[in-house]
Amino acid sequence: MAKVLYITAHPHDEAHSFSMATGKAFIEAYQQANAGDEIVHIDLYNEKIPQIDADVFSGWGKLQSGKGFEDLSPEEKIKVGRLSELADQFVEADKYVFVTPLWNFSFPPVMKAYLDSISVAGKTFKYTEKGPVGLLTDKKALHIQARGGIYSEGPAAEMEMGHRYLNVLMQFFGVPSFEGLFVEGHAAMPDKAQEIKENAIERAKDLAQTF
Repeated sequence: MAKVLYITAHPHDEAHSFSMATGKAFIEAYQQANAGDEIVHIDLYNEKIPQIDADVFSGWGKLQSGKGFEDLSPEEKIKVGRLSELADQFVEADKYVFVTPLWNFSFPPVMKAYLDSISVAGKTFKYTEKGPVGLLTDKKALHIQARGGIYSEGPAAEMEMGHRYLNVLMQFFGVPSFEGLFVEGHAAMPDKAQEIKENAIERAKDLAQTF
């Protein structure tokens, strides 16, 4: 039995978001094809994701100096403890499905905060004499992303930084399989928006059978 983290970063549901609609179609099809797997939905807009701030740095510093968790301040305990929970949950999972829109050439800020929480030396990667090495070498990941314009090719391709960021991070973590499923062009071609959405949903259902 595999554990799948279904990580969504959108304030709207599938009725108002192309990425969420495609993501829902994927995860429902996946669950039907893999009834024994555990799926955990992490809705980043409804989760407490601490930002890395002065309290976090202070708490980490105390722990690195040899102090115990009980020596942290109440604020440090809450934030450092929560970040540790998120990183451990990520490491314990087998598969990851990220669902985001393309906002300002990247993804919503809550996704960056989450990715910061799981980028932890000793958990998702380690430092060696030859440089950093990823530790998640038995995982696989998928990014479902809705883009109002066309970014898979043409002049805007180099401006897309959301999927590219995730791709670099998954490589850094050592994840050997990372795929992208893109829903794009619906804002640029509103007359074809419904067709684009339906096509993405069908592709998501097909991909779910082999993910």
